[in-house]
Amino acid sequence: MKSRGYIAQIFASAEELLRSPQLGETSCVITDMQMSPMSGLELMAEMRTQGYDAPFIFITAFPNDRVRASALGAGAIGFLAKPFAGQTLIECLDTALNGRGGI
Repeated sequence: MKSRGYIAQIFASAEELLRSPQLGETSCVITDMQMSPMSGLELMAEMRTQGYDAPFIFITAFPNDRVRASALGAGAIGFLAKPFAGQTLIECLDTALNGRGGI
């Protein structure tokens, strides 16, 4: 990501991101679907409730049609199943930041 000019911040949990002073500057969130205690979908819902509309890209090691439909139905820009190629993530990120459809 750095080689593409992106600045990435890493957070240990959804809660840490929500408490971050950089939250308002967040351009895109890349997160796992299954986290504890707050899932990726719950994080997205909480950010929307707080008025943040950054695009979301979800990553999961446990893909299935129901989970994918839930993520995309909630407004996610991308849904990537592990393992995936780095270029796939970059393309999805480019899509999210340029406001084009979803992956």
